[in-house]
Amino acid sequence: MWLKPEEVLLKNALKLWVTQKSSGYFVLQRRRGHGDSGGRFTGRLVGALDAVLDSNARVAPFRILLQVPGSPTYSAIACGELLNGSEVYWAVAIGATMEEINQHWEWLEQNLLHTLSVFDNKEDIVSFVRGKIKALIAEETSSKFAEQEEDPDKFREALVRFETRFNFPEAEKLITFYSCCCWKGRVPRQGWLYLSINHLCFYSFFLGKELKLIIPWVDVQKLERTSNILMTDIIHITTQSKERDFSMFLNIDEAFRIMEQLADVTLRRLLDNEVFELDPCLQDPTQITKRDLESRAQNEYFRAFFRLPKQENLHEVLDCSLWTPFSRCHTVGKMFASDSYICFASKEDGCCNVLIPLVEVSSIEKMEDTSLLPNPIIISVKSKTAFQFIELKDRDTLVKNLLLRLKQVKASNPALRNTPKSKEMNCLPHVDYEFGDLGIVASQSSNMNESEKNSKHQLNAEALSSTFLPSGVDGLDFRMSREQIKESLWNDHFTEYGRTVCMFRTEKIRKLVAMGIPESLRGKLWLLFSDAATDLCTHPGYYENLVEVSMGMCCIATEEIERDLHRSLPEHPAFQNETGIAALRRVLTAYAHKNPKIGYCQSMNILTSVLLLYAKEEEAFWLLVAVCERMLPDYFNHRVIGAQVDQSVFEELIKERLPELAEHFKDLSTLASVSLSWFLTLFLSIMPLESAVNIVDCFFFDGIKAIFQFGLAILEANAVELCSSKDDGHALMILSRFLDHVKNEESPLPLIGNQHAFFSDDLEPCPTTEIADLIRDSYEKFGDHSVEQIEHLRYKHRIRVLQSHEETTKQNVLRVVIPDVSIAPEDLEELYDLFKKEHLISCYWEWNSAVVIQRHDPSRPYAEQYRIDCQQFTNLYRLVSPWTCGDHTEILAERTFRLLDENMDHLIEFKAFAGCLDIMYNGEMNEKIRLLYKLHIPPALTENDKDSQSPLKNPLLSTSRPLVIGKANGDATDYQKQLKQMLRDLAKEKDSRTEKELPKMSQREFIQFCKTLYSLFHEDPEENELYQAIATVTTLLLQIGEVGQRSSSSGSEELTEDLQSEASTSDQDAVFTDTAKTPRSASLPGAEGDWNVSFEHILASLLTEQALVNFFEKSLALKPKLENAKQSQYSLKTNDASQLPRGETEPLSVQ
Repeated sequence: MWLKPEEVLLKNALKLWVTQKSSGYFVLQRRRGHGDSGGRFTGRLVGALDAVLDSNARVAPFRILLQVPGSPTYSAIACGELLNGSEVYWAVAIGATMEEINQHWEWLEQNLLHTLSVFDNKEDIVSFVRGKIKALIAEETSSKFAEQEEDPDKFREALVRFETRFNFPEAEKLITFYSCCCWKGRVPRQGWLYLSINHLCFYSFFLGKELKLIIPWVDVQKLERTSNILMTDIIHITTQSKERDFSMFLNIDEAFRIMEQLADVTLRRLLDNEVFELDPCLQDPTQITKRDLESRAQNEYFRAFFRLPKQENLHEVLDCSLWTPFSRCHTVGKMFASDSYICFASKEDGCCNVLIPLVEVSSIEKMEDTSLLPNPIIISVKSKTAFQFIELKDRDTLVKNLLLRLKQVKASNPALRNTPKSKEMNCLPHVDYEFGDLGIVASQSSNMNESEKNSKHQLNAEALSSTFLPSGVDGLDFRMSREQIKESLWNDHFTEYGRTVCMFRTEKIRKLVAMGIPESLRGKLWLLFSDAATDLCTHPGYYENLVEVSMGMCCIATEEIERDLHRSLPEHPAFQNETGIAALRRVLTAYAHKNPKIGYCQSMNILTSVLLLYAKEEEAFWLLVAVCERMLPDYFNHRVIGAQVDQSVFEELIKERLPELAEHFKDLSTLASVSLSWFLTLFLSIMPLESAVNIVDCFFFDGIKAIFQFGLAILEANAVELCSSKDDGHALMILSRFLDHVKNEESPLPLIGNQHAFFSDDLEPCPTTEIADLIRDSYEKFGDHSVEQIEHLRYKHRIRVLQSHEETTKQNVLRVVIPDVSIAPEDLEELYDLFKKEHLISCYWEWNSAVVIQRHDPSRPYAEQYRIDCQQFTNLYRLVSPWTCGDHTEILAERTFRLLDENMDHLIEFKAFAGCLDIMYNGEMNEKIRLLYKLHIPPALTENDKDSQSPLKNPLLSTSRPLVIGKANGDATDYQKQLKQMLRDLAKEKDSRTEKELPKMSQREFIQFCKTLYSLFHEDPEENELYQAIATVTTLLLQIGEVGQRSSSSGSEELTEDLQSEASTSDQDAVFTDTAKTPRSASLPGAEGDWNVSFEHILASLLTEQALVNFFEKSLALKPKLENAKQSQYSLKTNDASQLPRGETEPLSVQ
């Protein structure tokens, strides 16, 4: 590979190099220890030093030197250093193999060698060569995206090494590379780690021993940072078969972050395409770069921290300071600018966060730059609040970009133009609040025409809790007074910190939320904290139109919704009448119509019913959108992957924060079976409503972090009892009784029983726990987990959850297939892995990989989730089928595929594939012959069969053949009597058969059948005997077909009169004759249509030859084929070129 010319000075390099060839201007040299099969001590020592010292020389075992006669300066063209003493040279390229360096040498001889002789000046020669090499590098760079990397030259070096050493197709894009150690037991191997879009690869050459390791990302089951006795910080990778440790990175944080991103992207792209939508920049994996992955990680953290839509893309992240009027100073932090938001997060966690939707922004202006206010900008919002940011780098560019995006947001939301000015938020609790620009909704509603007002579906204009007021509550006056105190505290807070979406979010507001939001403010604050208010603002009339379209439509989702309507808070009066039920139906149906990927999922009904209690119907709809699509991503879908990931994260947090409890419950899945409903319903289904809504308050403010810490607080409060529990059932009862007795003494709501609790009346009364105390404990003891930590844990456990789903799928498929086949279960499991890997390999490198990926549908039944096409089947057939027959193998594989593709969708499932192989390996002779027979009649055999070039394709055969067959020992056997008896027996059995009769085989099909048999026998130890036997049987079948043809044409019942008794040859040409040798009588146009033989004819004829019986009944071993297939499956897809081994080489490890 050519390198950018760079002047280097080296000493005493000659001892490390051996000259291979030279010319007038160039010298080709080899580094000692490379390409020397003897593996001498010097070569091994050089290789070890290259590896341990991590020198550039070790990656360039071959080099070409430019030598200018009469000049002390020598230049390395293909790599390297030169000559004794101190010599100056130009490093221009590297050569990893002899083949590669020879290509460079040939190019130099053909393009430069003769040209250089015309130069008189030595400096001109060097300058000319350098210019040529730079041109070559520029041409390579344009096609390999190397310039996108931080150091293009080093990346190009690594790219060539990666391609040469692992021989992947060009579609396998290298992302980045690192120098590190791979541990084999307690032995470290220094080498290079290559991270590509689909694989983790490691290469080491140490003491003459070469190690290559390939781990597909999709096989990774665990990726984590850990430590051991020898190393304090290592990256541990677990696959199904092995565990690997990597350490001694120069920047392990960056390496792990990129590995984490690659594993997540690849696993979700290939295994979770049901819900995973790639970022636009990651749609084409071959275009992914290291920068893209780092940007994606930053984007996901940004969206998780501020709980923004998945479509929101981050553009700028800048250090700055924000003026915070409540503290009378500037707060240091970062500004995040995205498509539709400007956000701020203080450097000190929780000190101050601000979320500014661009739809709320009225102006963005630059202020005068002063020493006290460097590079300031002012962002004004419609609620008459201004935010002052200072210390912004590249302020002019930032303001320009912000104004451009502001213009785009305004243009894409016509409803925001010329809207009435927002009103100040009234401090009285009984008055509706207008947040920012939300007043436009009311104004538009008031201007609707009469036809819209008289809509078929009348929407609820008020929250259900205001319609169904509590009555008969003990101590109501005291509780209402507490509500008034809370309202007063909130109003004071609004005055100081803001009352819109753009409010300053500080630790003080978190404490107010933990106390419980007043009933009158709860719905409005939920809208603000979740930013559902922005969706409501920018989509006026959307929900009402959606209701009109969706109501009355019938689908699976609506049926499930109807079934669950009356199970949603049935104890609450709001859902004991049609008003509440109708509103719940409209919201759930509208959302199922808006997002058909999610549709409807159980537990959405409970959540939505609570949202309707505190928000207007349209507001409840947008709150549901925010929860399902932003705050609880991937929770509400077919496989609830997101909820399972968080359950796995929760288990790790239990082990970390409650080790004694984790020690008692060896298997934390018991607790997970209970806690899953905590996450799916936000505790609403397992706790009294008046208490659970306080947890929902915290959830809307802090996101999923609040559920994690509250779950830990519950377990910690019951840790003593749980550790003394006798069994799982006892533990579950302890938690259920505790949660049912979590009370909220300050709530004005009536006490509503929890139907989900279960405990016996004879148990002692359980002491009550105040919800405020639990929430306070959760923040004090477990509130130190940051969003970034939780997101990293989600990355880690998403791998485990997805792989667990894959294992479940495999076990279910095997459970269905095992009873129907005779293949050993362990062999069938390996066969399934090969079947799945063939699908994945096509996803990696096929030109239509996007189409192939979509074939994997996790929502389908287990047996149908993985399906392969004809080309994939052909590859597998070559690897594992016992019926391989040279060039004929591909044709036979395609026929087998057509036979198995019963529904004609050009895809087959694993069950069909395994059943076919089972017949080939373990079937009785008649089953194998039946399968072969089917492969040579339609639909397996078509008119466009690839075997059209064969001279045997012509369907015309000479049928004037004898029935006396000459044997090798000189004996002769008369088959007349056998044939006569065979035909009579077949005629008798025909009526008694219950199995569906196979179509008869025509002469053309019979020719293909015979050719397949001959191909199968090739290179068999009994090849000669098998050819003799098949010649005999074929001749017999030809006579049977001719007899049937003549009988059909004459109507005669006597079949033996036309039989001849001439000797027959045993040569293959005696069976198959060319068209030119065929008698005219057999060449009539109608002859082919009448000539045929049945499956019974063929089976009975084959049974007459013991050699054929032995061939089809001999035992065949599948395991050796599987072992070989696991090693060679990748080679079918990679390039033909292979790297020559150097010294001792360990086998390529594909895990």
